[in-house]
Amino acid sequence: MDLNRFLNINNYKINNIVSRSLRYILYLLLIIFALAFSNLINFDKAGISLCLSFCGILLLIPTLFINCFGIEKDYIRYLVVICTTLVSGVLCSFLSYYASAIVLFPLLIASLYYDRILVLFTTLINTAVLVGSAFLSLYVGLIENDPLVYDIESAIFFGFIPRELVLIFMSFIAYFIVDRNNEMMADIFIYSQKLKTSQEEIIASFANICESKSKTTGEHVRRVSKYMRILCEASGFDPVYTDMVCNASMMHDIGKLMIPEEIINKPGKLTEEEYAIMKNHVLYGEALLHSAVGEVMELARTMALQHHERWDGKGYLGMKGEEIAYISRLMALCDVFDALSATRCYKEGWSMAQTYNEIALGSGTQFDPDVVELFKNNFDKFVDVFNQNLGTQDMDGDEWVIQDNVKLHE
Repeated sequence: MDLNRFLNINNYKINNIVSRSLRYILYLLLIIFALAFSNLINFDKAGISLCLSFCGILLLIPTLFINCFGIEKDYIRYLVVICTTLVSGVLCSFLSYYASAIVLFPLLIASLYYDRILVLFTTLINTAVLVGSAFLSLYVGLIENDPLVYDIESAIFFGFIPRELVLIFMSFIAYFIVDRNNEMMADIFIYSQKLKTSQEEIIASFANICESKSKTTGEHVRRVSKYMRILCEASGFDPVYTDMVCNASMMHDIGKLMIPEEIINKPGKLTEEEYAIMKNHVLYGEALLHSAVGEVMELARTMALQHHERWDGKGYLGMKGEEIAYISRLMALCDVFDALSATRCYKEGWSMAQTYNEIALGSGTQFDPDVVELFKNNFDKFVDVFNQNLGTQDMDGDEWVIQDNVKLHE
């Protein structure tokens, strides 16, 4: 992920914060509207109604685009600035000098984003709006006895120029604040990338250790990571979170490092005692990752502990349904898919048709029904990954391509 993408993700979060803030401001204006109609504030009721109507429409436009339509385009922040600038213009037009401080409101919103050009854009459009509001206040102002503004010349000198000087001064400050924030965000990005790289190296090292102890386990975790990517994308995860989950998924069997090699690589069926020991690998995995820091490691810890849980509560730890983290429900299906389809030292791999049918039959018992539906809808992608990573080569290096015609379970 590059810095621009990182900033875009932050801008998307800021968009949601801003739209929520504008709704709060709308609520405040509605309170003022109620006070005006209760005669606690001596304003012309028709004028204040018109003023608040304009402001209400403008304040709701960002919510409409951001929250209702879910638009994440770059132009949204410019739309937000335009709407807030027009709101300040409307308030200055109707309330005259009572609303002088509101001219800084659009600049404050623009400063939330890490965009210097946006600050300059806000200053320019705010200047144009200030000119218009200075003249409009002569004709639509609700303040009857404004001691300063009474004609066009006084509107320029006492209505526009003082506000514009304050705006220019604060724009310089806002520009340098945003510039400094850009540098800080770049530093944070570099640090987060180093941390992510470090975590990925740790994960790769653990995967290599697993592979040195059990070749089956080492290859298994890499394949499962690719199956997880299919379900994460189908679940609508953003690319950053998908990458983290897929990297973390490679640690789900880390607890097997604590299991004796003779049990892991036993060619036959495990005894009850051996199976009980093997089941402990989920607890060992959670313990090994318990003190690890970072979101990736936290995801890995969750999946290491819960990947053998069942939807009906008959898993290793007895968790069921929504008690199981969603990523662990994804992992449970991917883990079983690979366990069934891959050849192990103690069994031959199942056909794709057999594997599909077994997972489909487990819907609502072993697996989350919604996750099974995602699997069904993306089964062809699972087959592609299988062919690319295991279907073309078995444990001995011989060619192994799926030949059977898959008959899907209805």
